[in-house]
Amino acid sequence: MNNNTNYSCIIVDDEEYAIGLLAESISGLYNNIEIAGKYTSWDEGLEAIKASKADILFLDVSINGRNGMDILKMVPNIDMEIIFVTAYSEYALEAFKYSATGYLVKPVGDKDLSIAIDKAIERIKNKKTAKLNTGTPLASNKVAIPSGKGVNYFDVNEIIYLEAVANYTKVVTRSSEILSSANIGKYSYLSDGYPFFAAHRSYIINLNCVVRYESPGIVIMTNKMEIPLSRSVREDFLNRFNNINTRQE
Repeated sequence: MNNNTNYSCIIVDDEEYAIGLLAESISGLYNNIEIAGKYTSWDEGLEAIKASKADILFLDVSINGRNGMDILKMVPNIDMEIIFVTAYSEYALEAFKYSATGYLVKPVGDKDLSIAIDKAIERIKNKKTAKLNTGTPLASNKVAIPSGKGVNYFDVNEIIYLEAVANYTKVVTRSSEILSSANIGKYSYLSDGYPFFAAHRSYIINLNCVVRYESPGIVIMTNKMEIPLSRSVREDFLNRFNNINTRQE
């Protein structure tokens, strides 16, 4: 696969063999992705993640007997798209708290890998091009919410969900609610490059604030709100939320 833009990635995994397989697959699928570094220890991985300007991070969950996710806790506001590549399927929900682009369970097939990488590239592009309706570049961690008296700016992680209320939008945050003068359609851009998902024609949810999915088509948010998923988006939601690939037989 190829396009006119070049990207770079780093791989953090304590198994050299696994790194080799992954690097070979990436290079075989994409001639525009440079593998900028390969790291097999916790300390090397931590320092690399702190210093790297790479676009994509491939990270194992278990590194030298320690949880790879703990590395991310030590590097706030990481700018790379994160794709977990691991032998453990049970950490997928926790991984999503870090806005992970993908969660791949070893052994990873080329199809699943390319889906995750394509999604990462799409998010990279969207973050670079996302703009407010006014044309002003959107701050990477802020969302502008216009109300009758001005514009409120919220950190992305503060917003739990948005709900259509007639021609207005109720924005529910971790600490308050605000009625925006814009209709919910004005916030469709949040699904591009940000952890938001159009769950229903009346709801846009922050995927980082989802704590449970219940059949048939209900998501439970951190504030215990139950939000319906439209039938047409359920498969996409589950793919984006879990992105767990079962082992090949």
